[in-house]
Amino acid sequence: MNILYLENHAIFAEQVTRQFLSPHRVIVVSSLSAARRTFASGDFDLVLSDYDLDDGKGEEFVRECRAAHPRLPIIAASSHDEGNAALVKAGASAVCSKMDFHTIQQVIAGLRHGQA
Repeated sequence: MNILYLENHAIFAEQVTRQFLSPHRVIVVSSLSAARRTFASGDFDLVLSDYDLDDGKGEEFVRECRAAHPRLPIIAASSHDEGNAALVKAGASAVCSKMDFHTIQQVIAGLRHGQA
C-alpha cells in the first residue's frame, strides 16, 4: 500500500513509519505545500494527516483530497481530539490518534473492509 503521511514532527513520523507502517511504502511530507506537490505526482492508496502543521491546518489538505478523490481512505492522525474532529469534518474517513498509533493497522484494515 502506498501511503502519504502528512506530519511535521520528523522524529515521530520516522518512529511511526518504522514501528507501525513498515509493511507499506510511506512518503512523509511535513507541510501542506509538500503534500500538494507529492500527492499530485503520486499514486496513493491512503492518506494519513496531522492537523497542526507549520504552514496551515491539515483539514485544508483533507478537503482537497476528498474533493479530488471521493473514495480515497484518509485517516486523521492528530494528538488532539479537536484536531481529529476538524479533520473528520473536512472529510477524513477514520481517526487514529497519535496516542493510539499501535492500532493503525487495525484502522487501515477496517477502512479496506468498509468498517470505518
